Amino acid sequence: MNSQLTKYAFLSGAAYFCCMAIAHFFSIKVPILFVYYDTPFYAYQDKIISFSVCAYIALFYSASQHRVVALNAIIVLAITVLGLSFVNVSDDLASVIQEGQSTIPYWLQTGAIAFYLATLLFLYIKDGKNT
Repeated sequence: MNSQLTKYAFLSGAAYFCCMAIAHFFSIKVPILFVYYDTPFYAYQDKIISFSVCAYIALFYSASQHRVVALNAIIVLAITVLGLSFVNVSDDLASVIQEGQSTIPYWLQTGAIAFYLATLLFLYIKDGKNT
């Protein structure tokens, strides 16, 4: 069973992804809710992202309620961090940002998600030792 702290850590992720889904649906391009907030985009792509993020909301809510789901949420978030890292160094991203534009803001947001991932993993392992 998840500790209260772990439960709220996963619930905060569900809340974050809910905010992200809303931001993408309404094309509210702000850092934190949009990793690539200052790149060209198509509104229909943001709608697709908003619906896809709903799976994260459900997964993280379920992980908060059921420990057996928690590891799945952690794995999915790890894949997300790897995916964002790949995008950050990709030629595809380089082709849409301005010459000389830094990718540091994207790395900072990727790092924040990685920190959240590390926190969840730490709490998950800690809870496992307490059972």
